[in-house]
Parts: sequence; structure tokens; C-alpha cells
Amino acid sequence: MNEKASTNAPVGVRRVVTGHNAQGQAVIQSDGPTPTLIVNQALPGLIYHELWEMSAVPAPIPPEEKEPTDHPLVLAPPRGGVRIRFNDIPPEGEHTSPETAKKVFESIGAKSAHHGDGKHVFMHKTETVDFAIVMEGEIYLIVDEGETLIKTGEVVIQRGTNHSWANRSGKNCRLAFILVDGQFEGPLAHR
Repeated sequence: MNEKASTNAPVGVRRVVTGHNAQGQAVIQSDGPTPTLIVNQALPGLIYHELWEMSAVPAPIPPEEKEPTDHPLVLAPPRGGVRIRFNDIPPEGEHTSPETAKKVFESIGAKSAHHGDGKHVFMHKTETVDFAIVMEGEIYLIVDEGETLIKTGEVVIQRGTNHSWANRSGKNCRLAFILVDGQFEGPLAHR
């Protein structure tokens, strides 16, 4: 369902990663396109630019580290960790159907998060705090009771809510997501 982008696909976002040399001095460890760019085959135009992930907070900082995004795509961050990605979200259209939404969530290991029977076919809920920054274009954030238009440069702090994104603009929208593992508390823990 997901495959790494071919040479004809969009180029990854430039990513600069710092590290340390053997003497403990700061160095540029890598500088180039994101090594993990995944085109979701279930929804044409939906692209995941996997930028980085941390398996724990506080994050371990070894002198060098293997590529943390080199694994199958999953929606949520590691338990106790953080994931950062850019998503290119195409305009809604003929591919916006309950069947497509189901395939998209299955392909990113989030079948149980998907609640497409709500206000929008891509409604879903994760036990995370997500910082979503519109980098390019505009998109609607839809929740159980309401929706709002988010434009370039604006930020959403999504706190474990049932939600969806709807691109009604006719143009691509790029969002930066910082996904932080969370834990529901109080009455939310029992829903």
C-alpha cells in the first residue's frame, strides 16, 4: 500500500542533521533530501516526508545514530517518543471515499484510530498531542462539533481529539506534524 518514492516522485524536504565526531565536536552528520519519502498508494497525492523520530523523551543523543525513519510507515510516534513529518495532502475529490480512507489508515498501521463514520471519512483519534503547522496552502480542521480553516503559517495543537483534515482549496496543502506520544487521563482514559 505504501512504497518509497521512485525517481519520478517528489523530492524530499531538505533535512540537516547534526551529530558529534570522535573528539566530541559538533558536525553536520547529513545534509540532503529526507531519506524516507513515502507515497501512499491508497490516496493519490498523499505523501509522507518522514523527517525524524525519537524513541524516548528525554531523547538519547549518541554521537552517531542509524536512520530512525528507516522502517514501515506508521501514524503514531513510538511509545514514549516523538515523530516529525511533513504531509502533502491533495485536494478532496473523487478519491475521498470511505473505502479510500479505510485503506489509508490500514496502510499506516492505524486501523483502530480511524472512525470514518463521523462527520468526515478521514475522522480519526490517536492518543497523542500533535502540533500541526500549515507550511503551504490551507486546510480545514474538522472535529466532532465544529470545523475551522487553517491557513499558511497557522498552527493547530491537537490534543487527542477525534479529528480530520479536509483540503477543499483545489491545491496541494503541506503540513508539518510533530507527533508526541500521549496518555489519556481522567474520563478520557475510559472512552
